[in-house]
Amino acid sequence: MRAYERLLNYVKVYTTSDPVSDTHPTTARQFDLARMLVKELQDLGLADAHVDEHCYVYATLPATPGHEAAKGLGFIAHMDTSPDAPGENVKPQIHENYDGGDVVLPGTGAVLSTRQFPFLAKLKGQTLITTDGTTLLGADDKAGVAEIMTMLEILQKENRPHGKICVGFTPDEEVGQGADLFDVEHFGAAYAYTVDGASYDDVNYETFNAASLTVRITGRSIHPGDAKNKMVNASLVAMEYISMLPALECPEHTSGYDGFYHLTEMRGNVESAELHFILRDHDLRRLADRKTYAQRAADELNRRYHAAVAAVELHDGYRNMREKIEPAFHLIEHAYAAIRALGATPVSTPVRGGTDGCVLSFRGLPCPNLGTGSHNHHGRFEFACVEEMEQCVSIITGIATCYADSFLKSR
Repeated sequence: MRAYERLLNYVKVYTTSDPVSDTHPTTARQFDLARMLVKELQDLGLADAHVDEHCYVYATLPATPGHEAAKGLGFIAHMDTSPDAPGENVKPQIHENYDGGDVVLPGTGAVLSTRQFPFLAKLKGQTLITTDGTTLLGADDKAGVAEIMTMLEILQKENRPHGKICVGFTPDEEVGQGADLFDVEHFGAAYAYTVDGASYDDVNYETFNAASLTVRITGRSIHPGDAKNKMVNASLVAMEYISMLPALECPEHTSGYDGFYHLTEMRGNVESAELHFILRDHDLRRLADRKTYAQRAADELNRRYHAAVAAVELHDGYRNMREKIEPAFHLIEHAYAAIRALGATPVSTPVRGGTDGCVLSFRGLPCPNLGTGSHNHHGRFEFACVEEMEQCVSIITGIATCYADSFLKSR
């Protein structure tokens, strides 16, 4: 079965995760895909395939004869889809021999526009899988799941040499919990790749450092007719706090290695208000500076109002994986070699986000990220390119083969 055919099956399974849930997984529906994948893995001959109580799927493809000494190599993808757009009743649309122009999504009449997404021009003549406009597609990251499954099938059917291949499918990546309960020791790999990127030629080993910021504002509610010099309107103080942050250091005005403050939620009234931000920077020192500035802004408001009106709460998230990948740079070199074998040029750009690999790398499993041939994630304009997905399968299959060979040659 080809990767895109698997994708068409997987996206119809509702697996949206929930950022406010306190269960693991955050939604029980993720087990539906997990169980489907376990059955498929077992049918492929991976006898130890299973899903644990937290919805992590694990399986092992034993090494081919003569490659047993190679260290285990892992491939990881996530099963959940983003809560940023509807993920139930996905109706994928196939556009064969794409003409390079705008694509109308039939469920809503929305347009996948070449003006908004000029890179579409590069995909002329290929086959696209889009949504119908009412949901996201879920190729993030079910395309990665499909490609790993297809790689396993190819390795066995074509009897390609390989070391031990460890496979992991995780829940809750989209709500930042995908690696929290991942059992690295049980997984059994020395190194791994997440297959969770965009273009097929992507090889990512730099990510943001992440922190979250909550600012709680305490106001003073007084009848507005008698409020002069007495009222402290918490909502207005919250707006004042926002105005103190650098206006151009937000996602819509940054790119590349630029960090940002991103306001994700605000609510309030006269008596109290609350702001939620995420802070991101590729440089850990600059992220520390952002946290310091966030606290200074609150301190300044407390000075102005002669009271403790603003309280800051900061929490660190994931870290930039680069410092853990550089000592294992052979992972990147193998990926580059597999991409060049297709006649393409590998592209490594700083990821303006994070992956399960960030957490796993700092837990002792160096884990860079590879592309999936899917684009415009987390929204109704998400799509996958069939030909790019096939290239992704060739890349990870090539990595699995050359990894074992290079290990044996180095002995």
